[in-house]
Amino acid sequence: MPEAFQPDLLRTLLRPLTAEANEVGIALYQHFYGLDLHARHPGLQSRLGTFEAGGYQIAAQYWRPVLARGTVVLLHGYYDHMGLYRHVIDWALGMGFAVLACDLPGHGLSGGAAASIGDFAEYQVVLGALLGQAQELDLPQPWHLCGQSTGGAILLDYLLTGAPRPELGRTILLAPLVRPRAWGWSKFSYQMLRPFVDSIPRRFSENSNDAEFLTFLRDRDPLQPKILPTAWVGALARWIPRIEAAGHGAQSLLVVQGDADETVDWRYNLKVLEDKFEKIECLLLTGARHHLANESETLRRRYFDFLSERLA
Repeated sequence: MPEAFQPDLLRTLLRPLTAEANEVGIALYQHFYGLDLHARHPGLQSRLGTFEAGGYQIAAQYWRPVLARGTVVLLHGYYDHMGLYRHVIDWALGMGFAVLACDLPGHGLSGGAAASIGDFAEYQVVLGALLGQAQELDLPQPWHLCGQSTGGAILLDYLLTGAPRPELGRTILLAPLVRPRAWGWSKFSYQMLRPFVDSIPRRFSENSNDAEFLTFLRDRDPLQPKILPTAWVGALARWIPRIEAAGHGAQSLLVVQGDADETVDWRYNLKVLEDKFEKIECLLLTGARHHLANESETLRRRYFDFLSERLA
């Protein structure tokens, strides 16, 4: 098992992402999460740093291979952080893409109340600033967008309501969130609890077929939030009708969804996407659960093959 790192200490060491590299304390973090990918990708450049967005200090990192032919801009899901996305990052690097990722507010190494947000519009500010970092770093185009779950919801929001950018390429949505499973009950519970509590204890779910990953999340990951803030649920409750009422998008989507996903209401969510976008290619993975970025190797290989064929 890799030696644990100290998140609070690492946060104090981070410098702006666009500044000169500062490797102090970063190697231990990258080794802990398997993000030290230089041996697999000779000549790889990488950096971990921060940028400011909407009053938050956002932790971000990028990996740039030799002769990169584009960039994957990666957004993680709720409760996640970029340290958990080594499989997606490794795949993208193997495809010849640079990768740019950040920890959302309240997640990972970023600032903000744990696992919380005041409004989903704040995520759009962070995404806009992240794309600004891609521009400052002169990352190769096109910039393909990739989001898991809540990260996918942020990208969906951007595609339907944001200003288009000429640098953008394809959009990949992994188990995208529109509304969670059993949303009616969740919303009722939120309305009952909101006057009395700010948060409830988090319940870790069996959201992957990779048992080792689930054990790591529950027992060994120092960046895992332990609460579900009612503020985040309220922000989601206000966002869902906004996105349902949004117009149509002209972009082309690549969607991967597991049919054993018990986190999001995936049948409803796919119908919303099909209504909003004319150009959708969807891979429905038999037996796959919600955390596609950390599903079993067999299932990951299936959807990476699907994506590779379309981004070749």
